[in-house]
Amino acid sequence: MQYKKITSPQRKNIALVAHDNRKPAMIDWCRRHGDRLRQHNLYATGTTGARVEAAAGLTIDKLISGPMGGDQQLGAMISEGRVDLLIFFWDPFEPLPHDPDVKALLRIAAVWNIPVACNQSTADMLMASPLLEQAYTREVPDYTGYLARRTGD
Repeated sequence: MQYKKITSPQRKNIALVAHDNRKPAMIDWCRRHGDRLRQHNLYATGTTGARVEAAAGLTIDKLISGPMGGDQQLGAMISEGRVDLLIFFWDPFEPLPHDPDVKALLRIAAVWNIPVACNQSTADMLMASPLLEQAYTREVPDYTGYLARRTGD
């Protein structure tokens, strides 16, 4: 696999996801970090986005609900380079019917080398990082050669 470098802008695209049992924690976390979050573009799966927006007063671009495909929408956005950071408060004790989608989302975030916080402590550390408000260069897979071989271009 070959890699290329891309640079995330100063104003990041941040995705927010929380399982039902973790939505109150996500709301509290967003309230605490609202001043920093307002400096960025926020995306969220439908229910999480609606609840956080109403309770924390943030402007969020809401996708559809996670179980209805919102996790997959976020995965597509990550692979298109449209998400720079994922905050995902998941519940490790609750089996979910859309668990394969959750695993796929975490996998695609790892493939595209974006920072991921799966709990409040890690999310707090990401918010405290000076890199949050700086352009940041990271390596991502370069599929140009692979696609050219497949299409014959």
